[in-house]
Amino acid sequence: MSNTATQTPNPDYRTPDELVVEEHEPQGPTQSPQAIIIKLLIAVGLGALIFLLPRPDNLPVEGHRLAAILVPVVFLWVSEAIPIGITALLATALMIVLKVEKSSAAWAPYANQAVMFVMMIIMFGVVLNEVGLAKRLLFWILRFAGTNVKRLSFFIAFSSTILSSIFHDATITIIMLFAILPLFKAMGITPNKSNNLSKFFVILIPLAASAGGFGTLLGGGRCALAVDITQKYLLEATGVAVKIGFLKYAIIEFPICILTAIATWAIVYAVFRPKEVELPASVKIESMPKMSTAEIGVSVIFVAAFVLWFAGDLTGWHVSVVAALALAGFCTPGWVSFKTICDKFPWESWIVFGSGVSLGAAMLTSGLGKYLAEAFIPLLQGQSTFVTYFGMGFFGSVLSSMMSNSAAVALSLPITLPMAEMMNMSIEAVGLLSPMSTSFIMLVIGCPPTIIAYSTGYFSQMEFIKVAVPWCLLLLTICVLGAMLYWPMIGFS
Repeated sequence: MSNTATQTPNPDYRTPDELVVEEHEPQGPTQSPQAIIIKLLIAVGLGALIFLLPRPDNLPVEGHRLAAILVPVVFLWVSEAIPIGITALLATALMIVLKVEKSSAAWAPYANQAVMFVMMIIMFGVVLNEVGLAKRLLFWILRFAGTNVKRLSFFIAFSSTILSSIFHDATITIIMLFAILPLFKAMGITPNKSNNLSKFFVILIPLAASAGGFGTLLGGGRCALAVDITQKYLLEATGVAVKIGFLKYAIIEFPICILTAIATWAIVYAVFRPKEVELPASVKIESMPKMSTAEIGVSVIFVAAFVLWFAGDLTGWHVSVVAALALAGFCTPGWVSFKTICDKFPWESWIVFGSGVSLGAAMLTSGLGKYLAEAFIPLLQGQSTFVTYFGMGFFGSVLSSMMSNSAAVALSLPITLPMAEMMNMSIEAVGLLSPMSTSFIMLVIGCPPTIIAYSTGYFSQMEFIKVAVPWCLLLLTICVLGAMLYWPMIGFS
């Protein structure tokens, strides 16, 4: 028996039947005023330095100004000198002040269809939490996987990856995180006393969810964006209308999710290997009451929403339309109030997501994206297929690490698709590699799941980078090999 199994219960311990989702607003690490001022001065200095540097002939004025905004913004996101949501809003405001974009164009991406879908799908997580389905999920998880740390964590990682390809990765992250956090509290593990066990689970869940977010068109906004951009480019470049529907997309992408799930668990376990072998047996929930009317009603509407999502090719409805109808179904009977949803919604994560899409759109219209493409192409020309795919994927991952993954898709595809055409590569294959590569991020700000997990305060940015960089490189390698070996087997290349 492990030492953990015999430890003294914490005074805040709740019996298994009393496990509830934390309702307080978790906070990340704080910084001293001096550190904040120094970081702000560095950010201003970086922006001024880039602004004063000579502008290359092939870089438009607007692109040069955007670079002077983007670099300090990324620095502020990483250094957390000010809340990342405030940095996101400032980035858009600066684009207007420096005339990179008109005000309407700068703010419009916040209402992009993918951004609105992400907003509504994150609200789904709040609904599941409020009606008690998240707690019931924890009951089922512990009942199936038990309290063995290795088996439980693998089950959570695999489930998070597979489920996030059907649900939204942010939704799965919210459900899993808020379901597992009471276990740590019951063991006396708080953010200030975080150890390898808590860091392992709290980092594993968002990475596993992000790793599966590309599996189907429901997994995240980046999937729908990648398909939309690729289809439009193919039509403009070849004059041929190529349809990438829900089923075709799933056949191409979903099987690779199984490999990324296993690899994610392995790399996070290797970096944050917990000393505990077993969780205390007392944390296991012995029984649950019958499902309430609200739980049953929400479950039925969820099932109906999934059916409509899967039938999207037939109805022609955007996934956001179905999500809006489902939210109406949740709130109209009074199972959960819309005010509660808004009160508990992680708005900061969503604002960063919208800002990333806005920056990505500006990268395209300002010419900065084209400039980067022209600088990047020579590095891949003449290289092997593996190196070329990996290089494009790494380019997408780097961009995704600095902004939302949907924004990275919107930014990188207008760069990599012309590259693919120039190098006689499959435009469609490069397009569908993008939602994969942009799922793998190296910084916390890269996607909503990691932002949400970071907000719990159980790990620092540097601890996240320690595992995220090797995780990104390993999963990129797996996906590139999948594109080279699996896709030709199903007739897609």
